[in-house]
Amino acid sequence: MKPFLILSTILITLSINAQLNFPFTLPKEKPKQKLSAAIERNYTQYEAPRPENNELFSKFKYTKLKGFDYNNDDGTISRRDPSKVIFENGKYYVWYTKRNTISPPKGAKRSTDEIPSSDWDLAEIWYATSDDGFTWKEIGVAITRPKKPNVGWRSVSTADILKWKGKFYLYYQGFMEASGKRGDDCPVTVSYADSPDGPWIPTHKIVIPNGNKNAWDQYSIHDPYPLVYNGKIYLYYKSDFDGTPNLVRMQGLAISENPLGPFEKHPLNPVLNSGHETTLFPFRSGIAALIIKDGNEHNTIQYAKDGVNFEIKAMTSFMPAAAGPFIPDAFNSNGNGRGITWGISHFINVTTWDKNHSALVRFDCDLSLDLNDPKMKKTGLYLKPEVYYSQGLSSEQRKRIEKENNRLKNQ
Repeated sequence: MKPFLILSTILITLSINAQLNFPFTLPKEKPKQKLSAAIERNYTQYEAPRPENNELFSKFKYTKLKGFDYNNDDGTISRRDPSKVIFENGKYYVWYTKRNTISPPKGAKRSTDEIPSSDWDLAEIWYATSDDGFTWKEIGVAITRPKKPNVGWRSVSTADILKWKGKFYLYYQGFMEASGKRGDDCPVTVSYADSPDGPWIPTHKIVIPNGNKNAWDQYSIHDPYPLVYNGKIYLYYKSDFDGTPNLVRMQGLAISENPLGPFEKHPLNPVLNSGHETTLFPFRSGIAALIIKDGNEHNTIQYAKDGVNFEIKAMTSFMPAAAGPFIPDAFNSNGNGRGITWGISHFINVTTWDKNHSALVRFDCDLSLDLNDPKMKKTGLYLKPEVYYSQGLSSEQRKRIEKENNRLKNQ
């Protein structure tokens, strides 16, 4: 064989072998070779091939807040569903659902004008301020329940904040009956003020109506969550639907150039197929979303370049429930969203269910282009055995296993 043919054969062989072996050192850029679907996805779906370099991956750390009393956790006081945190007048502000009732929730059938059906029944929207995000001073009621038959006469809850052209707007759910009698049928209304301290002027009008008959959102519009994007108000919301056998929760989008509406629902709704609550923030030129708790894509962090067509960018765990992040550029990102590092969320299982109530908690993370915290980027969670045992089998599952064991023994 001629020398040049030998050399060509060696080079071809080396080339084939190089193609068959993925590099020992994980390349920062996608290798120019045929890849499996999983490795292809590692370079095309996520922000980076390594979690520690993925700007949209983070762990979440939690800290108990100071300044809130829960009446010895007897179930009569609950604070939940915090808004986004904003910084005004030299301090942080947060709004939340507060219930202060004569008893813990008793369910729809046992509810009265004084006994709540659920944790968010017979509630009002309160607010608190803080100098550091850890110790809070509860200021008082922001939105009271209006007189019947105005929207929210039974309960007002799940507020979120918008700042638009120097004024402030609180969007929230207004219940017209005890939660649970027909599900959570509650329209969204809005109040406005010149200052985050109020006074808040209610419109007494529905700003985001339920969908048409047989539409996915025909019965409920939950968790209104406004951001300013492309010079317009992008208000994301959640709806519960289906129920065969379990409710499905997805998220939609309504857009307006006026905070009092009208809002136009996006034709591609729902824009997110999962998530129990709405938690989004400007990121780079688009919008990022925390997909919490429910659905096929729960425990993911997603991103949409256009604020509509979301794609999974990271998977994580221990995500904050009903997260209200501090978003410095929530209303003025100008196509350069910087991300988030902390916020307020809630725990709903503070004690036992007969004393059911929720408590506000601080979460921290690194989902920011301006922070590099390696400890927030580690994927491993080391939990005590008690955490796993707390997720044990139910009595029905135990009986099923016992029945199967007996069947095998009697064969």
